[in-house]
Amino acid sequence: MDPELLERITAGRAELDELEEQLAKQPAEVRVERDGLAVAGRVLERVSEQLADERTSAASPGQVGGRAVMLSPHRAGRGGAHAPAGLRL
Repeated sequence: MDPELLERITAGRAELDELEEQLAKQPAEVRVERDGLAVAGRVLERVSEQLADERTSAASPGQVGGRAVMLSPHRAGRGGAHAPAGLRL
C-alpha cells in the first residue's frame, strides 16, 4: 500500500470530520440567533405599545372646573411650590 495515498486519505477524513462537527453546530447557533431576534421583536412591540398608550393618554383632554383642557405630561423639577394658589399638583 502507498503510504502517501494512505496519508492523503487520512487527512481527507480528518477534514471531513472537522467539517461535520462545524455543520452540526450551525443549527444550534441559528436557533439561538433566531430566538434572540424573536425576543427583540417582542420587546419592540411592547415598547411601541407603551409609547402609543402614553401618547394617547397625553393627548386625551382632561377636565378642570367642568371645562375640557389638554393635559401635559409631568415634568421633573416642578413641584407644588410653582402652582397657582388653590391648585394642587
